[in-house]
Amino acid sequence: MNDVFTYLKECGTFYLATVEGDQPKVRPFGAVAEFEGKLYIVTNNQKDVYKQMLANPKISISAMHKGTWIRIDAQAVHDDRREARVKMMDDNNAVLSKMYTVDDNLMEVLYLKDATATIYSFTGEPKVLTF
Repeated sequence: MNDVFTYLKECGTFYLATVEGDQPKVRPFGAVAEFEGKLYIVTNNQKDVYKQMLANPKISISAMHKGTWIRIDAQAVHDDRREARVKMMDDNNAVLSKMYTVDDNLMEVLYLKDATATIYSFTGEPKVLTF
């Protein structure tokens, strides 16, 4: 999980895919945190992406960095604990403080469960990580 966290942090921007009905929906994300051995993402509870993850928690994440790319398949699990939101804000304050506060009733954090991450390159064998 640490390799995946580091990879996403170094990318800066990664793309998260959800499903709405029979249509895939992809959008850029940029904030991740590691908390209690889990990888967390953050969004606003007013956004469609949040509603989509609650309706169908299966997500995919993709990003590219330094000639490699990553694909992550996981389930997004909502965590309503304040401690998880505080950790996300602490790790991503420069970006998130412009959009959220920990107790604004908008900021929602979700962790990845049953995740499989594969890091690919043009020159080597894929590296598969599960967490």
